Amino acid sequence: MAEICFELFNNQLVQQLVGEADSNLRLIEKMLNVEILSFGNQLTVKGASSDVECAKTAIETLYNKVSKGIEIGEQEVKAAVRMSGENVRSDEETQNMNDIVLKTKKRYIYPRSANQAKYIQEMMKNELVFGLGPAGTGKTYLAVALAVAMMLEGTVDKIILSRPAVEAGENLGFLPGDLKEKVDPYLRPLYDALYEMLPAEQVDKKLALGEIEIAPLAFMRGRTLSNAFVILDEAQNTTPMQMKMFLTRLGENSRMVVNGDLSQVDLPHGQISGLRDALDTLRNLTNISAVTFGSTDVVRHGLVAKIVQAYEEKSKKQQAEAEKQAK
Repeated sequence: MAEICFELFNNQLVQQLVGEADSNLRLIEKMLNVEILSFGNQLTVKGASSDVECAKTAIETLYNKVSKGIEIGEQEVKAAVRMSGENVRSDEETQNMNDIVLKTKKRYIYPRSANQAKYIQEMMKNELVFGLGPAGTGKTYLAVALAVAMMLEGTVDKIILSRPAVEAGENLGFLPGDLKEKVDPYLRPLYDALYEMLPAEQVDKKLALGEIEIAPLAFMRGRTLSNAFVILDEAQNTTPMQMKMFLTRLGENSRMVVNGDLSQVDLPHGQISGLRDALDTLRNLTNISAVTFGSTDVVRHGLVAKIVQAYEEKSKKQQAEAEKQAK
């Protein structure tokens, strides 16, 4: 058993941190199996040595957030605990992760895992970034958040969001309406992310002016995308030729983010995914980065992380059995 005592300097911020009836501290206790005592701005944490250190790091992370005006709730507490338990290289890297905040018109957005922090950092410094991993890990959401933040800062003039119009294992048949009405169902997740970050009237205005463009992948052919933040979602459903076409649209002063989950390819059987092909082809080029997310990065409902983990374990078993039979 270990015990650590430390002090936070602003009593008002400490009150925001601990939550109503110390609810945030109780959640940390439950998640890390520790005991936390608070007396004003002084806190004492008791428990196993590694858990005590994680709890202290989580509390300091939350204190850093409330000091920036970020409201603390259950999801923020869970994120802080999750990040405290991950392998962070140094105190400096921890501080860098805590300092990442993307400012949009409607909310502040920040990483909820070390991989999310790395993903944001890679998008900031590289011209092309691949985000790989299961649903719910924030790949698209964080990319859209950074795109909106950079547009508001004036770093880019346009946001271009795209995805292939491939049905997820279903045949939806004939869809009524004009071209926009036909493709909008495929692009709805991108609209949802935008409306969470900008007032609806601003999104509609920017869409009308062409400052934000949401279009199927096929619409990218023949264009050069300059001074823009370009995001391709569901990239596992591109063919190699489509992916090559998209990647070669990159123009001056632009960022390109390509997201996908290679475990959910909806292409016809036997068709190679353009995302997998691009990763193999471009692995040795500079100014390109790939960030891989796992089940521990899922930030949706807690059950989603368990579902993703169960599928990952099943896939590993099947792969191991296939390799064993091959021998």
